[in-house]
Amino acid sequence: MQTVLVTGGLGKSGRWLVDGLADDYEVVCADFDHPGFDAQGRKGIEFRALDLTKRGSVFDLVTDVAPDAVVHWGAIPVAGRHPGGDVFENNTLASYNVLAAAGRVDARVVQASSDGAYGFFGASETPVPDELPISEAHALRPEDDYGLSKVAAEEIAKSVARRDGVPVASIRPSWIQYPGAYLCRDEGYTSNLDAGAGNYWSYVDIRDVVNLVQAALEGTRDGTIEGHEAFNCVGPDNALGRSLVELMQEFYGEVPDDCDVDGDQSAYSTAKAAELLGWTPDHSWREAADEKLDEPELTV
Repeated sequence: MQTVLVTGGLGKSGRWLVDGLADDYEVVCADFDHPGFDAQGRKGIEFRALDLTKRGSVFDLVTDVAPDAVVHWGAIPVAGRHPGGDVFENNTLASYNVLAAAGRVDARVVQASSDGAYGFFGASETPVPDELPISEAHALRPEDDYGLSKVAAEEIAKSVARRDGVPVASIRPSWIQYPGAYLCRDEGYTSNLDAGAGNYWSYVDIRDVVNLVQAALEGTRDGTIEGHEAFNCVGPDNALGRSLVELMQEFYGEVPDDCDVDGDQSAYSTAKAAELLGWTPDHSWREAADEKLDEPELTV
């Protein structure tokens, strides 16, 4: 069984990744804190405490574990909770340290990017996109430090792929939702178009995120992914359940000239992931918003 090192594995979304990957991999979960040396990992999960901004510590751990693959998920996950410079510095330095170390040990990489890399969310004036649906080829124009850190992470990925010959997949999730706790269906969100306009009312279920990470890991293993590839990771529809064209017309007063969307579909295209990795999102808010599903427990 192959070994995968997951950074940020104790975080809100990271623990879902660790739990899902542990069915098929030997998983080493690295996070800033350790669950305790008396904590026994479920499914054989091992834990390491690690500050991702400490280059020597990251290289030490990665070379010690010598994983077959790395899932780099550790970051300050959103703008607005920390000073912008801290967000950019932390996320960019962590990405460099982890990906550079992975390249040195010939480990395949899947990393967390974000739809924030496009620059729609956090812009001084949220723009109409160049196209609908938005493909991975759309220009990246972030104005905020979080989105900029994700663009930097993807450039680091390209550099490591060129230099070390390891395949790297960057996953661009939209706003991640959790079964039974879909914030994108709260009344304050659904009753106010402005609340979701920054990413055109898109979202994604955490289980679909896990499935795409798994598919990307397999793609880096079987040669489907060579060099660096980015993949949108969004749900099958928009969070309001309304015609996307009508929403755009109502809020922005226009749609881009390059527009080919039907009904309540998402503003982001997942055609690339479907074509290369066989992945499509399975979970819509219509069922998942009221599902009762416990958060994964990583220890026993």
